[in-house]
Amino acid sequence: MTATPIPRNAITGLILAGGRGQRMGGRDKGLQIFAGRPLAAHVAERLRPQIGTLLISANRNRDAYAALGAEVVSDETQDFAGPLAGMLAGLRAARTDYVLTAPCDTPYLPEDLGERLGAALNASLAGSPAAYAATAQGPHPVFALLHRSLADDLAATLAAGEHRVRAWLARHKAVQVHFGGERPFYNVNTLDDLHTDTPHAP
Repeated sequence: MTATPIPRNAITGLILAGGRGQRMGGRDKGLQIFAGRPLAAHVAERLRPQIGTLLISANRNRDAYAALGAEVVSDETQDFAGPLAGMLAGLRAARTDYVLTAPCDTPYLPEDLGERLGAALNASLAGSPAAYAATAQGPHPVFALLHRSLADDLAATLAAGEHRVRAWLARHKAVQVHFGGERPFYNVNTLDDLHTDTPHAP
């Protein structure tokens, strides 16, 4: 029996664009131009068919991100606390039961990410509130589908000084969903990568 995906109108998409961009010399990574458009615009285009509403987590250049047609949310603290802080901001702002997260530097993210993660959650015998992607090269925990009931626990986790996404997901017995190829999870990390339109991933 095939598990039923979660309806797209029950999912808020969240682009994680709140980092310092240290490997890009401090530039705001999501606004860097890749194949003619800001990186975050590529991610938004891939996410929109999978979700009902789109949010962008950003801690600077809010107007530039809002121009991409999404509500912008920011971390509760201003210390660039990492992806978990962005996830918390999205969970607090979402008006749907689920939040689908993806980093701003992954222009080829899977077009069936929400469908497959949602189906895995519905099929989970343990009733986990979270699922995330993995490939043969390892886990990709920032590509996650989270139930909004996780917000308070995530806030407590950050307050306790824990910033590792995978460790937090493991505490909730998050479902790991395997994807076949590496290319959808290719991320643009450096200025040189901005000029690599087609990565050499299998």
